[in-house]
Amino acid sequence: MDSYDVVVIGGGPAGYVAAIRAAQLGLKTACVDAFERGGKASLGGTCLNVGCIPSKAMLDSSEKFEMITHEAQEHGIEVTGASVNLEKMLARKAGVVDKLTGGIAYLFKKNKVTSFFGLGRLVRQEEGGWVVDAAGTEVLAKNVIVATGSSPRALPLAPFGGHIVENSGALAFDAVPGKLGVIGAGVIGLELGSVWRRLGAQVTVLEALPGFLMAADAAIGKEALKQFQKQGLEFHFGVNISAVTQGDAGVSVTYTEKDQEVTATFDKLIVSIGRVPHTAGLGAEAVGLSLDPRGFVGVDSHYRTNLPGIYAIGDVIGGAMLAHKAEEEGVAVAEMLAGQAGHVNYDVVPWVIYTSPEIAWAGLTEQGAKDKGLTVKTGQFPFSANGRALGHGDPRGFVKVVADADTDRLLGVHMIGPNVSELIGEIVALMEFGASSEDLARTVHAHPTLSEVVKEAALAADKRALHL
Repeated sequence: MDSYDVVVIGGGPAGYVAAIRAAQLGLKTACVDAFERGGKASLGGTCLNVGCIPSKAMLDSSEKFEMITHEAQEHGIEVTGASVNLEKMLARKAGVVDKLTGGIAYLFKKNKVTSFFGLGRLVRQEEGGWVVDAAGTEVLAKNVIVATGSSPRALPLAPFGGHIVENSGALAFDAVPGKLGVIGAGVIGLELGSVWRRLGAQVTVLEALPGFLMAADAAIGKEALKQFQKQGLEFHFGVNISAVTQGDAGVSVTYTEKDQEVTATFDKLIVSIGRVPHTAGLGAEAVGLSLDPRGFVGVDSHYRTNLPGIYAIGDVIGGAMLAHKAEEEGVAVAEMLAGQAGHVNYDVVPWVIYTSPEIAWAGLTEQGAKDKGLTVKTGQFPFSANGRALGHGDPRGFVKVVADADTDRLLGVHMIGPNVSELIGEIVALMEFGASSEDLARTVHAHPTLSEVVKEAALAADKRALHL
């Protein structure tokens, strides 16, 4: 058998980054990945193939169509007869994915990471490490990193198939649905619902929870719901789905809302109610790898499982199911294996929803800080008072700063508005260094930029905003 210092099982954001970083640090590394697209190996996992990247490509395309058809006239640009060529739009999305997945294959070659296409399975422990079945070839690994990711959670009443789809199916409709149902008002449901609404679908979102975006700051959730309803998305909260029936022409969903039973019919139905750890075929039971009651691989603070020499990272260990969180865990565990001090600060992992307007936050919400017994002060500033936002024609939303009233330390920053997915990076960097709201308020921000709203929100925390 060939032997390796590290064998990574899974080639998504956690796995491929772990493999590259381990190789950079001089460890002989292999990665086993079974994801395929179009009948060919395709590294990058769910994120690059059927998640983060293709959804952002479709979001951008649909936003451009919306701009041309509904907003261009305000800029003095008159366009008639604009239409959607869905086949070409989907081909563009596929091209973006091909470029990035091919890029990972190139990076593996550049960093001398051996790549196996197929399933990776834990077989047995031997002297010197673990035997791993790497796509039908047994190899010996001194250390194994399990990075097998997650899969869409199915609704028992509505198994995937036909007109009922998860994220990958929702990115590949061959026609714009007339009526689109979305079960789940989370990140995936909102983003994909937004895509098809802009392209012409009538979208209805059904959510079991009693409120909207309850993980976000309450002010952000309230503003987001107002904006999405204004766009034409229809929401129903606190619903209890009792039946889902699929026919040749579409799907019927029966649910109870406020003690009233309703049956709605849709051409397509997206089920986006979360994700579950993907451990099928891993061989966990055969070697005694411990899984928790929900199926996640159990790890300690150093990503060690109950078995010596086996580590786990990414979606398969739970926590925030975010690609950037998984990547950082990949770097951390590789550095630990090389004798360094890898670390991930989970308190400042940013969250982003790529709707229009975008939503982003890092750190504690105002209520979350109060629940911890902290005395807080807040500052809020709208994009409607920002010159760059007005020039762009998108003054929606605001930035909210939450700081400790006693120490002034930044506890969290929450945003809804244009390009806030990019603005949140500054906040994460500042919070990593324990910055105060005054540090942010006294930092020079270029004018005119959207980032000035962040500065003004920090000023507002001390009731000294300059432009409001």
